[in-house]
Amino acid sequence: MMEWILPLVLICVGFLSGVIGEKFIFNKLKIFAANRHIPGSETIFSSLQRMPFIWFVLAGFFSAIISAPLKPDVIIFLRKIIIIIFLSSVTLVLARLTAGFVKLYTYRTEIVTASLISNLARTAILVLGTLIVLQTVGIEITPIVTTLGIGGIAVGLALQDTLANLFAGFYLIISKQVRTGDYVKLDDGHEGYITDITWRNTTIKELSNNVIIVPNSKLSSAIFTNYHLPVKEITLTMNVGVSYDSDLEEVERVTVEVAKEVMREIAPNLTENEPYIRFHTFGEFSIDFTLYMRVSEYFDQRIGKHLFVKKLHKRYRQAGISIPFPIREVYVQENNS
Repeated sequence: MMEWILPLVLICVGFLSGVIGEKFIFNKLKIFAANRHIPGSETIFSSLQRMPFIWFVLAGFFSAIISAPLKPDVIIFLRKIIIIIFLSSVTLVLARLTAGFVKLYTYRTEIVTASLISNLARTAILVLGTLIVLQTVGIEITPIVTTLGIGGIAVGLALQDTLANLFAGFYLIISKQVRTGDYVKLDDGHEGYITDITWRNTTIKELSNNVIIVPNSKLSSAIFTNYHLPVKEITLTMNVGVSYDSDLEEVERVTVEVAKEVMREIAPNLTENEPYIRFHTFGEFSIDFTLYMRVSEYFDQRIGKHLFVKKLHKRYRQAGISIPFPIREVYVQENNS
């Protein structure tokens, strides 16, 4: 029994070290990094979650196996199991780190990210780590890779639609025709913000908060309008008509002033783009013109039109400018016979 005291002590030390390392040291470092706003710290610590405890416990068991009175073949077997667990945990951490940093990079460059890229990076690391684990424990991986290659042909034929959507998703991302966060309108009338591009579908969130699921292959071949390309800023147009008695110079001045006021409220970074109007039609009841002003993105058109109509109506009343409406005169001829 005395020969087993040291192995048991080493296991207990590993367990206690894992608890201390996880509950105190790891959490303290996590709080410290969060307070200092260290870039990427959140991704690193979320990837390492529970891993310090597992590694300390594995170290305790590894030390216990070496010092335990066991047969050599049993020691070799147990050491292989510990190595497999350790390498698997390292692979999992690297997969989490890779996916997390891919998301972080794409978030900084494109505001939000498509999960297809991060999932592909995670899968690649997991596959590579699995092959390394198999090679480490003495399993020849060349026949496995060859078998997977041959089997991949059969799987590819059986999953043509899935692979078509997968490659269509890559095409959409690489070509940058659509990006997560873009506002698009499909040829069938559906429109909304791209929230994610997965290995099979593209998710579009409508303004009504409903979600539209579009297969990547259908989206890549569809006719759609991307209101965030080449830039998010778009020109809002409003058609207005004033009476024939109006002073058109005064109409232009007041209308542009109101448009500038609206832009200062909803698009202050675009105020260097002067709004303007263009008269174009002598209508039946009014002289018609179109206002042009810039807004930050497609969705801002709604609030822009709302504010412009309210403010313009008020200013026109103050300036004595009337917006005519159709009047129909009906003559009734009496028959005295």
